[in-house]
Amino acid sequence: MIKRAIEHGIVDSMNKGKAIIIYGPRQVGKTTLVQNVLSQLPNRWLLLNCDETDVRELLTHTTSTKLKSAIGNYKYVLIDEGQRVTDIGLTLKLFTDQIKDVQVIVTGSSSFELANKINEPLTGRKFDFFLFPFWFGELSGHTSPLEEKRNLEERLIFGYYPEIVTNPGSKERLLKLLVDSYLYKDLYTTDLIKKPVVLEKILKAIALQLGNEVSLNEIAQLVNVDFQTVDKYINLLEKSFVIFTLHAFSRNVRNEIKKNRKIYFYDCGVRNAIIGNFRPVQSRTDLGALWENFLILERMKKLSYQEKDVSRYFWRTTQQQEIDYIEEDLDGLKAYEFKWNSKSRAKFPLTFTKNYPQAITTLITPENFREFIT
Repeated sequence: MIKRAIEHGIVDSMNKGKAIIIYGPRQVGKTTLVQNVLSQLPNRWLLLNCDETDVRELLTHTTSTKLKSAIGNYKYVLIDEGQRVTDIGLTLKLFTDQIKDVQVIVTGSSSFELANKINEPLTGRKFDFFLFPFWFGELSGHTSPLEEKRNLEERLIFGYYPEIVTNPGSKERLLKLLVDSYLYKDLYTTDLIKKPVVLEKILKAIALQLGNEVSLNEIAQLVNVDFQTVDKYINLLEKSFVIFTLHAFSRNVRNEIKKNRKIYFYDCGVRNAIIGNFRPVQSRTDLGALWENFLILERMKKLSYQEKDVSRYFWRTTQQQEIDYIEEDLDGLKAYEFKWNSKSRAKFPLTFTKNYPQAITTLITPENFREFIT
């Protein structure tokens, strides 16, 4: 087993009288992680898979009496894919309020389904965790930092999904299966997506614009739908943990872009599968964009697992001066430029450094990226 960064936090949160909620994209190992944790405990545990109709019926509009009868002597209950259950929040409230000697753990792969159903009923009654695909730091701990650095080009092309990492001989086939069979499953099981073909076209358009500012109007014209549809589908893709967004940083400096956004993927391999491009690093025209996606994503994993509250942006002016990535926290501003060529020099626009003299500026290359992401 490859030890996951949130495992220790899950163990520490057990038996505190609160539900444990684990979010994350499909197929990143949420169920495997919890099963591994529970298998190391002396007590028996029960798996309730909400993809099963009878399990959903048991957990929907239920009572504490029914739950106690179904649980029996189990001390730990794993509710897998909890977003499939109507009013799951009220059911979990029964666990925390009426069945206090049982630890309930819930996994979910879409925040628009699960978070909306549990936030109000479980106020003050839950611990939240987020699980990404594998992180550079996790695999470095499993083998060594040097070994994982040697795999860097492989990760840029095929990503970090557990099944891909552990089955290197079938990477392309498994990634295509992941995209075709699992990526949109939570969206398609709701009535929120009226046109699946349009969703896939929008996602491909985003993938082809990786590293660039995304214009929803341009995508709407390209896909031949209205602006509102594009905006809605992008929002749903974010809440299904397929993509995430960076907004432009602005403090009212003249000519700063204020409203635009850049969109990245929760996995580089998924992005490459969407556009059908698994060519090696040496023959790619989008290497800079992939490197940017990789670094921002791995940095996001690091900050999430370290429970650090950081605001993230990109910066650009109408004269096309730009900085790849900016962080703002209580310690101030940090600005980063990402270059694949280790011999590149850092170039931070004078407009930025003059207006934000307190900002720390750093160039990240393959020579120094490990500290940035671990």
